[in-house]
Amino acid sequence: MSLRLCVAALLLSPLAAFGTVKSHQELRDIFYGEILYHAYQDDYFGAISHLDIELGQHLGLDEPKLDSFAWHRGQAEFAVGDLELYYRMHLRAGRAIETVLASNVAKTERNEAAFRLARLYYRKQDYVNALHAIELIEGEVAKSIRSDEMFLRAQIYVSVGKFEEAIKLLKSLRSVVNNPYGGYVEYNLAMAYLQTGLTEQGLSTLDDLGKVFTDDKAVLALKDKGNLKLANYYLDAGDADKAGYYFSRIRLDGPFSNKALLGAGWVEVARKKYDRALVTWSLLHEREQTNYSVQEAMMAVPYAYSKLNVHGKAAIMYGKAMDVFAKEIDSLDASIKSIREGKFLTALVSKQGEKDKNWVVNLRDLPDSPETRYIMDLMAAHDFQESLKNYKDLADLRENLTTWLRDLTVYEDIIELRRRYYEPLLPPVEKKFKKLDSRMRLRVEQRDRLNERIRSLLILRRPEYLATADERALMDRLTKMKVDLEANPSVATEDILYRMKRLSGVLDWRIKSAFDHRLTKAYKNLKDLDGVIDDLHKQHRAFIRTRQAATQSYEGYTIPIQQLRTNLTETQAKLKRIMARQGRVLEQMAINELDKRRKRLEEYQIKARFALAESYDRATKQQERKLLEQSAEANASSTDEKVAP
Repeated sequence: MSLRLCVAALLLSPLAAFGTVKSHQELRDIFYGEILYHAYQDDYFGAISHLDIELGQHLGLDEPKLDSFAWHRGQAEFAVGDLELYYRMHLRAGRAIETVLASNVAKTERNEAAFRLARLYYRKQDYVNALHAIELIEGEVAKSIRSDEMFLRAQIYVSVGKFEEAIKLLKSLRSVVNNPYGGYVEYNLAMAYLQTGLTEQGLSTLDDLGKVFTDDKAVLALKDKGNLKLANYYLDAGDADKAGYYFSRIRLDGPFSNKALLGAGWVEVARKKYDRALVTWSLLHEREQTNYSVQEAMMAVPYAYSKLNVHGKAAIMYGKAMDVFAKEIDSLDASIKSIREGKFLTALVSKQGEKDKNWVVNLRDLPDSPETRYIMDLMAAHDFQESLKNYKDLADLRENLTTWLRDLTVYEDIIELRRRYYEPLLPPVEKKFKKLDSRMRLRVEQRDRLNERIRSLLILRRPEYLATADERALMDRLTKMKVDLEANPSVATEDILYRMKRLSGVLDWRIKSAFDHRLTKAYKNLKDLDGVIDDLHKQHRAFIRTRQAATQSYEGYTIPIQQLRTNLTETQAKLKRIMARQGRVLEQMAINELDKRRKRLEEYQIKARFALAESYDRATKQQERKLLEQSAEANASSTDEKVAP
């Protein structure tokens, strides 16, 4: 009895774990919002690529704490593993989650990372490592994943054979208020009971599950499955009444309705009520002929007629069944041939190339053809469904690569347009910039010299350095007059010498007495000049950035684009090989399944052929007996007439 009953459906979607901004947070980074947008559209590849780029750019910043993305970094690091897991990139998802476990994070975040790692291993069916990961959880678990952690732990315990621990967890999970798993807990608890030999408790739990009132389609399907298990158990045990009761609780429009109708017929056979068995089997007989239960009913209906001694009708029904089986075998042969010709994958990808979260459901809308006739039956197998998802993802990636290669050509055209626009404009601007740049450098050098002179005056007083232009002119005239008088001593009278000395003293006193005031004023003017210089530097840098932006908008892209084009081309070739291998695997899985169906139908054909011969023989003998009885009755009546007086 399989216990891996609803693994993928029971675990919460990774999107629920990361995709919503936490209640105490607000969305502060528009690029992280774009990542969430892609994730909510089920475009996990787009979300992963955008998230990788955003994380790489964030970690490459000099001061990442100033980046608005830092507000969401912890959330984003969890999102990496979740998105990669949902995109079925299990290895990368495991590495991302293990990185979080190895880092110095809070215990609640560490527990959440351990839970996600355990979920990853469980989905990979690596139950030993899943158990090891779930046991890394210590202390309090975040409220948002508490029920998820308990249920996952119970599933892991069941998978490794620790049924008693699983039963304890599932029973405690029963009492959780607003338990999101409901019927899933009951079903898995029943399976755990049955595995430990507690048959009565297991059957009772399944019975309780069958009485749950809900409109959840998944839980309704679990109810039907539980009722089907109960019915088959009692049918095998020979208790036809209980088996019939549980078969009657299964919905006629549910996924297990065909098996229920088939089993209900066998219940009536066990009761020797073959006419009532025909009622349920006749309903099943009219359903889709590719279904296993319907095909078995085609053999069961004539069997019931034979038990009612209606051998002629049984022979006719066996003949019709043989015709249906022969037609179905021909269809299977045509489907296998079509798959080998490559039409199967072409039909799937061409129809479902667009990103659609309901693409699996929409497969039923494919036109009826040999390559798609059995697609829904094939999709019932989990391995086939996962392989088909992988092939579809590869097909989407192929479209992305084609789009990216086409976009590179568009980028080259944009770069060339920028080159044509900016190149004629830059030379005149560059010429003016060089003149302004040289003048700016000169003024900056002059300012630096003034700064050095003023600083030196703080150490050594030199009042003459702060003399005004008029004062310097007077000093120069006085100096010249002294030179002239020294050259012409006869002209130098005492009055002239006195007046010159007096004028020199007044000028010297004025310069020295105003030194402190002038020094302070010069320092303030220098500070004002620093502001002007700073504005000049800002304009200079802004111009340089603008010039660089204009230049870099069309320069330096040739080699990177060539490298990208080479990488994309190589990836295309690699992808083509991988798709071919994956396609062959998928086709072989489909062919194997269809071949298995073909062999089953051939066995039915053989059984139907012998049953037809037997029914025909019995019908012939029955007809002969009737003729003999009619003849005997006729002879008896004629004899009576002769002996009559």
